[in-house]
Amino acid sequence: MTSTNTIDPVATAGLMTREVRDGSRDGAPTKIAVARRTYAADQDDLWDALTTAERLPRWFLPVSGDLTVGGRYQFEGQAGGVVERCDGPESFAVTWEFGGQVSWVRVSLSPADGGTTLELVHEAVVDPDFWTQYGPGAVGVGWDLGLVGLGLHLATRSTNDATEFQDWTLSPVGVEFVKLASADWADAAIASGEDADQARAAAERTVAFYTTQPEA
Repeated sequence: MTSTNTIDPVATAGLMTREVRDGSRDGAPTKIAVARRTYAADQDDLWDALTTAERLPRWFLPVSGDLTVGGRYQFEGQAGGVVERCDGPESFAVTWEFGGQVSWVRVSLSPADGGTTLELVHEAVVDPDFWTQYGPGAVGVGWDLGLVGLGLHLATRSTNDATEFQDWTLSPVGVEFVKLASADWADAAIASGEDADQARAAAERTVAFYTTQPEA
């Protein structure tokens, strides 16, 4: 079992680079969040952790369905979708369907000094009011946390404890990580042309969303 005690919030938040872009799909404007992190892992091993039903629950969530091109998948209690493309061990693309909304995720792997770089691109048609309220951190921080879990799994070869990880997110150290990640997503939004005050206010609301203790 992995331990969240080894997570340094400043160092871990700094392992990710974050970017925000504007895009379009079928004539509709989209927002694109890009996250990159290099893992000290062999590319084939990282690919296996990302794409096999046996390993995904060890760091993310149990998954059911068909993980081949054209198949439908479903993460337990989370998003499902369709596998649109799979070119292992370099990249795959899926739809990300949750709460009646459809967005698109593409993951690419490439060799890097000391390991493998993962790039995750999440594109969505976003309601302008929702974007004003939360900015890119709404989706970005969720991926940040998921990729922290992936790093723990790769480093220890163990299975993450979901309850321990949730408790860590709400702990002072976890909250600090979320604040740092949210601030960096705000900086990425500002770099893309967003209003600075609006982006930073959205980041604060994102922090509250991810770190508020759920009611019993």
